[in-house]
Amino acid sequence: MEIRSNRIDYIIESLSKYLQGKTRALKLSLAAFFSKGHLLIEDLPGLGKTTLAIGIAKALGLSFGRIQCTSDLLPTDITGLSIYSKTTGEFEFHPGPIFNNIVLVDEINRATPKTQSALLEAMGEEQVTIEGRTYKLPKPFFVIATQNPVEHFGTFPLPESQLDRFIMKISIGYPSSDSEREILRGGSKREELYSIEPIMNRDEVLQIQGDIRSNTYISDRILDYALKIIEATRSSKYLNAGLSTRGALALTYTAKTNAYFHGRDFVIPEDIKELAEYTIPHRVMFKEEYENLNKKEIIKSLIEEIEVPA
Repeated sequence: MEIRSNRIDYIIESLSKYLQGKTRALKLSLAAFFSKGHLLIEDLPGLGKTTLAIGIAKALGLSFGRIQCTSDLLPTDITGLSIYSKTTGEFEFHPGPIFNNIVLVDEINRATPKTQSALLEAMGEEQVTIEGRTYKLPKPFFVIATQNPVEHFGTFPLPESQLDRFIMKISIGYPSSDSEREILRGGSKREELYSIEPIMNRDEVLQIQGDIRSNTYISDRILDYALKIIEATRSSKYLNAGLSTRGALALTYTAKTNAYFHGRDFVIPEDIKELAEYTIPHRVMFKEEYENLNKKEIIKSLIEEIEVPA
């Protein structure tokens, strides 16, 4: 396990050369990927979200697809459609960009709710149903969706059912002054990413995902700690609705991945605490009077009140 976790470190180190100032976002993105979840990035345009997605796909040796969301985007623009062939006299299915290992759904909240819903089955079941036929998506399958802040013009807020499909929600933020100086000096390195050699291949990726899910131990006392956090969200004075069961699973899945990234085959409380601010806030419903407060800080304060198992 330690050898494989070292390879994760090598991926982060290698991609950091092209993603200046985005090391934290890169680690969190890989954590979401190896947890077999999907990632939502909320941030302003132009901060490197597309470059991040391309870099991960290239480093892992996986196929990459991109969907640019607009108000006139149709569900079939995502899933694909059947087109009549004069040659064969039959309808032939032409797959859409969703049929890739890593799919960047850019500015997801600019698409209409009907188009957004086309992603629900894909993200939940790793399949799409088109004209009564079900098509399996490739494995691994990972959606990186980006959204502009909701106050931006022309956005459609994601419903709770859609938000709950994302195992983590993060932001990239502005780079530090030193990192931005390097970007300004050298320019964008996105084009260079297309020519980098893969560090892993599909089979290795699937092996690591399987190892994390099956072979990383989580004890009963750690599960009890997680359950106390889950219950705290459901009974909090700040929240109308706490974590769902899917959200509870996200808490343990990401904790296992975090343990793996640190070279361990067992989960400790810090694995849960370290990622809780990225796995919980977007899944719970805050009361209206607390909507404008820092949601991450509220979740942190809830967790701090819970006794950490020895």
